[in-house]
Amino acid sequence: MEAGRKSKKENFRETGEYYEIRLESIGGLGANLCAKMLGELGIKYLGLNSASFSSYGSEKTGTPVKGYIRYCDTNKEIRAHSPVEHPDLLVIFHGALTKDEGVFSGCGENTEVILALDGGQMPEDTIPEEISRHITAFKACYAVPAQKIAMETHSRINMVMLGAIARVLGFAKLENMKKICKDGLGRKYPDALKGNLEGIQRGYEQIREIRRPEKGTAEKRQGGKAGTGNPQKVQKPSGCGWGYDTAPIGGINPRFGSTVAADLSPSRQGYIPVFIKERCINCGLCDSTCPDMVFQFAKGEFRGREMMVNQGLDYYHCKGCLRCVDVCPVNALVRGLEEEHPDKQFFMPNQEMVRHPDYYIEAGADGYITSEAYLTEKRMEGGEV
Repeated sequence: MEAGRKSKKENFRETGEYYEIRLESIGGLGANLCAKMLGELGIKYLGLNSASFSSYGSEKTGTPVKGYIRYCDTNKEIRAHSPVEHPDLLVIFHGALTKDEGVFSGCGENTEVILALDGGQMPEDTIPEEISRHITAFKACYAVPAQKIAMETHSRINMVMLGAIARVLGFAKLENMKKICKDGLGRKYPDALKGNLEGIQRGYEQIREIRRPEKGTAEKRQGGKAGTGNPQKVQKPSGCGWGYDTAPIGGINPRFGSTVAADLSPSRQGYIPVFIKERCINCGLCDSTCPDMVFQFAKGEFRGREMMVNQGLDYYHCKGCLRCVDVCPVNALVRGLEEEHPDKQFFMPNQEMVRHPDYYIEAGADGYITSEAYLTEKRMEGGEV
């Protein structure tokens, strides 16, 4: 930045521009509430006009969630109500999202990025390659151990991210973030207020800027220039997701079992249901309440009777909603810290199908194996279409 030149977040009031924020999250981390609170913050405590809304699917927990916030001076009306395509600040609530190129769509040299790292990793530790290869394209990139702080303070990841956002924005003071938290949670959840305020404080204090890698480091890791590699694959453009001009032809994915590689484990927030088989009475309540059908039952014997017996969980597809823990009548399922169970058994009846996830991930409209490619393959094999 040139000396004496103000950044957009310092002079957007004078220039009459919008300051735009985009939240990229997974359902269950609180991005929707975070967007609402940031919108209210602008009106109540910052003297700005603001607008916020979110986008998410019907399933919510474990599925993609996006939040959009716009700020501008009170002399200007906000007439744009479309998604934020070119954010000034991009906030990523979960490290697993960095594997999706679409998360960085529209970001450029004027974009600042805040990343919630998993497992307490900080910039001096190993940064996921998915984010490190993008760092040089952004104005600045910051990281905060949001999951670790949330678990230690008994708060939520969205509260930790509010503190981190306040630190990066500058014009949104820490005390204002705490005020908006008290306004939103003080009456409804008074018992949780103390932990959430501590989460905001620690998010503000513990956010760090990620050091930029040396120029050319990303290319060296990839063994050459960006975009080279398997010639059979359609290379996604660096720095953005699929668009009108770059997306392959879509269509129906005719390959059976193509959702088996949809790993839901990144959706977990540090906790997992721990199955204690000795306590289980095989009532099936866990199976009926699980939204992802992770419980596996097989024929067996229980109390001298032949019946379907609970074998365990498919942790590969468990997103950690803990509904099963709530409904279990005998405490055969209890909440446990995932980091304390690194060797948990991933009971999967379709284990052999997961060993080659690329075959399924790269099929369909979001991959290089499209419906047309499949038909061509069938014709080459002499089969009927």
